[in-house]
Amino acid sequence: MYFLRPGENFPSIELANEDGLLAVGGDLSVERLQEAYRRGIFPWYDASQPILWWSPDPRMVLFPDELKVSKSMKQLLRKGAFKVTFNSAFEEVITACAAIKRGGQQGTWITPHMKQAYLKLHRLGWAYSVEVWQEDFLAGGLYGIYLKEQKVFCGESMFTKVSNASKYGFIQLVEKLKEEGVQLIDCQLHTNHLESLGAREIARKEFQKYLF
Repeated sequence: MYFLRPGENFPSIELANEDGLLAVGGDLSVERLQEAYRRGIFPWYDASQPILWWSPDPRMVLFPDELKVSKSMKQLLRKGAFKVTFNSAFEEVITACAAIKRGGQQGTWITPHMKQAYLKLHRLGWAYSVEVWQEDFLAGGLYGIYLKEQKVFCGESMFTKVSNASKYGFIQLVEKLKEEGVQLIDCQLHTNHLESLGAREIARKEFQKYLF
């Protein structure tokens, strides 16, 4: 484990431990976060911990061509069950992601400090949100970091208040990113939900090739 001093660069990702933890400390400045995502590193910690930086191996990713859409979701999409917008309510989305209760998780890693950092990235065009509406009600959504030069989208968090809303928005996002030439969507860590959508694990070395 590496302890970051103020202004110090990240160490080689090869120094991450077996769980993917690379470094502790540093800050959430725009410059620090930009460097992190360019190198395949992301912050993940809760309010009781210092800032923790991760670069897991293997890495969970989704290649847009491998997106799996169930029959029931195809029906919802054909019906236009929800309205989907992009970057129209970023603060509302990240606030909802922080507030949603998740099984097996106490509290949230989206601390007020983290939220403010990503709002700054959003204003600079780095952080991107998807909103899923049921009439005027924000039924679900997600946000992440869009590395446009690398054609990579790094998913961060999603929430749903109505069944299938976040999945609906994710599918719409993948289709939009595919049209824009995005090669890979970084899902960071394995979950059964992501796997059901077609995401899979690849070696960190392979993942890194898409960033450089």
